Amino acid sequence: MVRYFVLIVGLIAAVGCNAQPAKREVTVAAAANLSEVFQTLGPKFEAATGIHPVFSFASTAQLALQIENGAPFDVYAAADVSHVDGLEKKGLLVAHSRALYATGILALWLPPGSPALGKVTKPEDLVDSGVKVIALAKPELAPYGLAARETLQKTGVWAKVEPKVVYADNINMTKQYGASGNADVVFTAYSLVLKEAGKVIQVSAPSHAPIDQELGIVAASKHQDTARAFADYLLKGAGREILRDAGYLVPGR
Repeated sequence: MVRYFVLIVGLIAAVGCNAQPAKREVTVAAAANLSEVFQTLGPKFEAATGIHPVFSFASTAQLALQIENGAPFDVYAAADVSHVDGLEKKGLLVAHSRALYATGILALWLPPGSPALGKVTKPEDLVDSGVKVIALAKPELAPYGLAARETLQKTGVWAKVEPKVVYADNINMTKQYGASGNADVVFTAYSLVLKEAGKVIQVSAPSHAPIDQELGIVAASKHQDTARAFADYLLKGAGREILRDAGYLVPGR
C-alpha cells in the first residue's frame, strides 16, 4: 500500500514537472491599415516581452461595433480618434488609457499595368478619361476612405469622379481591387503600398483632416497587464520606430 502511494505521488510530480505554463497573450482589434506593420511588429513584441499577440483586422467602425457587442478584445487600435472617443464615452475603455500612437498618410496607388500610369500625378488628375475605376474604402466605415472623399471634395473633382468610384469595406480590400486589376487607381494607406510596384503618390494632409490614430484598452479585458504592455510598446517602446519605418508619423515622446 505504501509503495502504491509513493508511485502515485511520483506520477503527479512527473506530470507537474512536464506541464508548461500557459502562454501569455494579448488580443488586439486593429484597423485594417495596420495589417502589414503589425505582422512585422508582432514577432518583435513577443520576443521582447514573451507575450503572444493575436490580431483581428477590420475597419475601424466594424471593430468598434464588435467591442460594443462584447467581443473579447484587450486593445483597440483604431485608425481615427472619433471611434475611440465614442467607446470611451460609453465606458467601454479603461479610463485614461486612450492615446495617440500614430498619424497615417493617405496615398494614391496606381498598380503595375494601370492605364492611369503616366496620367495621374495628383488627385485632380483622376478626372482623366483614361481613369475608369477608382477604389476607396467606405467613408462611413474607414477613416482613410473618409479622407479620400474629403480630398476629392476639397480639390473640386468629387462630382466628376464619383461615378468611377467603387467601395470596399476596408482599405485592405481596396488594395486588392488594384492588385487584381479591378481598379485603375486606389486610395489607401501609404503604409500598405510604400513598397509596392507601380506608382505611389502621397496625398498631402491639407486636403483632408489629419488621420490621427488612437488606441485604448478595452474595459472588459481580462488581460489588463498584457494589454498595457502592448500599448506601452507602441507608445514608448520599439513599436514607435517600427511604425515610423512603415510610413507613419509618430507623436513626440
